[in-house]
Amino acid sequence: MHETAEDLKNLQLLLNRSYERAGSHLREVVTPERRVSAARLIDLMAGVQVLALATVTADGRPLIGAVDGLFYRARFWFGSSPDSVRMRHLRTRPFVSVTHIRDQSLAVTVHGRAGMVDPEDPVHTGFRAFCLETYGEDWEELGAPALYARIEPAKMFAVAFDSV
Repeated sequence: MHETAEDLKNLQLLLNRSYERAGSHLREVVTPERRVSAARLIDLMAGVQVLALATVTADGRPLIGAVDGLFYRARFWFGSSPDSVRMRHLRTRPFVSVTHIRDQSLAVTVHGRAGMVDPEDPVHTGFRAFCLETYGEDWEELGAPALYARIEPAKMFAVAFDSV
């Protein structure tokens, strides 16, 4: 676990605030007993998680695609080629939605803004170390050249339908 006590506290506040402001249908599905706590979510998101990432085209059309998601410091991070369509979108329209679905037992959805991150920047030393820990030494060749983004969430929902 790389999250600090402050990260954990802020994640739980975000989950609570998001749930309190959710619409009636979502609150019918995400009942209190199905909600996932911040501490449990951090455990469940260990390793690489496949995320369905939605960006927006210049004319307002949504585009969705799969990315490797890393949950680090209570935020989703992802990488892609610097010349990918999704990264071109994010440079001008940073609003995103992502969902991670694990069969029929778990769903995590985040709505927010994606900010570009340079793993070589000394401020992101921890993230770089996390990538090496997660992917191994091959990351230096395969993953490091990618462009990375971190999602600053406005809303986050986590629901478990089975004991995960």
